[in-house]
Amino acid sequence: MSADGLLKMAELAERSGVSAATIKHYLREGLLGEGEGVVRTSRNMAWYPPEFVDRILLIKRLQEDRFLPLKVIKGMLDDDPARAAALVDAEDRILERALARGDDQRRLSKAEVRRSYDLPANVLDRLEELGVLTPTAKGYDRDDVQIIEALVRFRAGGYDEALGFTVYDTLRYREALQPLVETEVRVLLDNLAGEVDPDRAAEIIASGADPLRELIGAMHSKLLLAELRRQRGR
Repeated sequence: MSADGLLKMAELAERSGVSAATIKHYLREGLLGEGEGVVRTSRNMAWYPPEFVDRILLIKRLQEDRFLPLKVIKGMLDDDPARAAALVDAEDRILERALARGDDQRRLSKAEVRRSYDLPANVLDRLEELGVLTPTAKGYDRDDVQIIEALVRFRAGGYDEALGFTVYDTLRYREALQPLVETEVRVLLDNLAGEVDPDRAAEIIASGADPLRELIGAMHSKLLLAELRRQRGR
């Protein structure tokens, strides 16, 4: 560090945890401003203001945690970097509250599930390996149990391995839903962060879970019937 607190590139990389090559890319893209505070002592040597550390960390959070492209991040930082940082902090508080609510729910132990549901142990194990079910040491959460109940009903209705229906079919739904869920979370955070108290935001998110489940189920049913009619009319 220089006498006036400026940092070399290596020090900037060490403090931010971001590689020098990435920081140089941020500089080229204008994400660290127009070079304000940068002191060049030669063509290959420069000193950077310590404030760059927080800005780099914010860029990293927006890029890696919020999946925002650099072009969008630059626009946010050019517009109001303080507001961008405040919104990220508000989003983090909302996510913490919402996740805490989810963690508080009662779980069914693996032993309880195997006693209560007619689903082979190897099927449960394979679903866990695929990440469709995500039990902890305390057991299965509410969503896991509902997935298990649905699969039991599927099998009872004839959707079994003998006809070619396997646990891998669940992956189609997960892959289709993943981008939808990512968009949904982004919209929720955009609408709630900075506008609603984090505890109230967590309540809104929790209250929307069941209606959303019903909405998706009903829309899927309509689309399924429409596709069956289309196939019949071919």
